[in-house]
Amino acid sequence: MIVLPACSSGGGKEKLVIYTARDNNVTDVVIPKFKEKYPNIEVEIMMMGAQQILERVRGEKANPGGDFWWGGTQSAFMTAANENLLESVKPSFGDKIPAQYKDAKDRWYGEMLLPEVIMYNTDLIKNKADAPQDWDDVLDPKYKDKIIIRDVLASGTMRTIYSAMIFRQGADNPQKGYDWLKKLDANTKEYAADPTQMQLKLARQEGLFTLWNLQDVMLQKVNLKQPFDFVYPKSGAPILVDGVGVIKGTKNKDAAIKFYNFLFEPTLRAEMAEKLFQIPTREDINKDTLPAWLKGLELKPLNLDWNVMSAKEKEWMDYWNENIKGKGKK
Repeated sequence: MIVLPACSSGGGKEKLVIYTARDNNVTDVVIPKFKEKYPNIEVEIMMMGAQQILERVRGEKANPGGDFWWGGTQSAFMTAANENLLESVKPSFGDKIPAQYKDAKDRWYGEMLLPEVIMYNTDLIKNKADAPQDWDDVLDPKYKDKIIIRDVLASGTMRTIYSAMIFRQGADNPQKGYDWLKKLDANTKEYAADPTQMQLKLARQEGLFTLWNLQDVMLQKVNLKQPFDFVYPKSGAPILVDGVGVIKGTKNKDAAIKFYNFLFEPTLRAEMAEKLFQIPTREDINKDTLPAWLKGLELKPLNLDWNVMSAKEKEWMDYWNENIKGKGKK
């Protein structure tokens, strides 16, 4: 937990409690800027995984402890909205976000897009053309014990990828999708406990590649100089909409709305794209202000029904955990 006290010498103080799945490299950029603009708001940040935030907000429904939920999967926010855990708030930028990236009743909005890609070690795979080029390529038996995967159940990214792999095989009968994941399990050397462990193992050449989100690949590659690159799958990628929203029953609604609007300011979104490789959902941002890496990227999405994905994710992931994980090699 991080508490950033107000520094203003006068005026009424407001408080804002943020539950966030964002890393320090994001909060350390955004929060000081927000404090500079609103010095009378005392900001308390509680960092946890997106799934943990959903469970906490659910558990606190009768007496919410948080005001604003910053960062989580589209599926998590759809679940929260359906459970009446989010306020209906139309922010100032509401009309600038395409319909597919927000809730129809204004209970959550997508802040950024996270395409899921194939991330590989460039010391082991020198030529991008030699890396897997599409999802089915990762099932090739030549990759047996060559893949490092982030522990699936705790990760919104991995749950999205695995659910998408089931959906593309046929959501009505998930058995084909389960069979696909069993073949992937057979090629998986290890399930890393968290993203840091996954990246360390990949950097240490304990595996050739993994499945992960584009933003983190770019952060590791450019900012941290890790030997990583990515292949955008030829058939398309699950493009996860990473969202935000005001928690139902918030005690500090005005402060939450101020942060909401601040978070989507075009200048901040352009800066986050440049420094932290976030792909903004706002469609009115001047393209000339966006970085070169983003201008040259074609975002080809997999054809997915996110309502089905959200409704089925828990069932599918529970089945994977109980019947497939660690059993592919048998």
